[in-house]
Amino acid sequence: MFKRAIFDRPNILVTGGAGFIGSHLCDRLISTSKVICLDNFSTGAEINIDHLLADPNFEFIKHDITEPLDLEKLPELQKFKIEFQGIQEIYNLACPTSPKDFVKNKIPTILASSYGVKNMLDLAVRFKAKFMHFSSSVVYGPRQNDSLRVKEDDLGKVDFLSERSSYDEGKRFSETIVENYRQAYDLDAKVARLFRIYGPRLKLNEGNLIPDFINSALDNTDLSIPGDANFSTSLCYINDCVDACLKMMAADINGPVNIGSDINISFTKICEIIIKLLKSKSKIKYSDKHLFITELCLPDITKVREELGWLPVVTLEKGLEKTIDDLRASKGLKTVRESI
Repeated sequence: MFKRAIFDRPNILVTGGAGFIGSHLCDRLISTSKVICLDNFSTGAEINIDHLLADPNFEFIKHDITEPLDLEKLPELQKFKIEFQGIQEIYNLACPTSPKDFVKNKIPTILASSYGVKNMLDLAVRFKAKFMHFSSSVVYGPRQNDSLRVKEDDLGKVDFLSERSSYDEGKRFSETIVENYRQAYDLDAKVARLFRIYGPRLKLNEGNLIPDFINSALDNTDLSIPGDANFSTSLCYINDCVDACLKMMAADINGPVNIGSDINISFTKICEIIIKLLKSKSKIKYSDKHLFITELCLPDITKVREELGWLPVVTLEKGLEKTIDDLRASKGLKTVRESI
């Protein structure tokens, strides 16, 4: 068993830390912890963590989690004294998540969801670290009807031979690995099942609908929904998501736990809100469905509400405003008129 000395701040490892959710998690953790951010930039981006690089309590390591990793031998981590303090928490978010490059990333996705998860769990066992794995609502399979809210004990129906099985079945299998490590090693291992999360730092032109809708509205071009007028979803703002995950890590609960909004809203309505907020001249159109952009199940969030005291508090309008502000700033714009 790894013996830990007690220092002023815990050492925390965040894999996929330069990604959308991972970078926001690093932002929150850095205020109280020493953060090791691991990413291979397959779908993450350096710009998401640039503002953290000068912080002495932050260190970035470019690494693919499917490859072996010995944190104690990395010279850049000597300041964290891992040989004495170890690692206290591991958040595993590393997995390619680009709808645009989904086909290209099929094998990396499979490897991240198997070898990668196993490698990070081995680190958790070595250091007796608390472990949180980020899973997805895709483990429940496609939505059955708009009135149904899926609970954590509902058995999903996933086509494990489908074109998108590398991600869907990969997420299911990764949960199986985590649960078996928890049982075999008495590991404090948790599974968070995220539903659609949105906010600043989602990549443009990657098939991420919300930033692509906003970008089109800024340019006064058509907002293209991959489906028909009935295509709907639930949306949870990134800050609410991070709040839930931090509460879960601190609590005596393993999960799986649904994290997301249980409010169903059509993409048409979302586009209308974006157009209104930006006073854009854009129109809404409908296009062919996308393999990776489907109608996901809606979550029953009773468990996270009752056991963690969490509810999403950021309204859709406020969340979209914040996401718009971030994207507009990245384009160097102040008003929609300046993009004409």
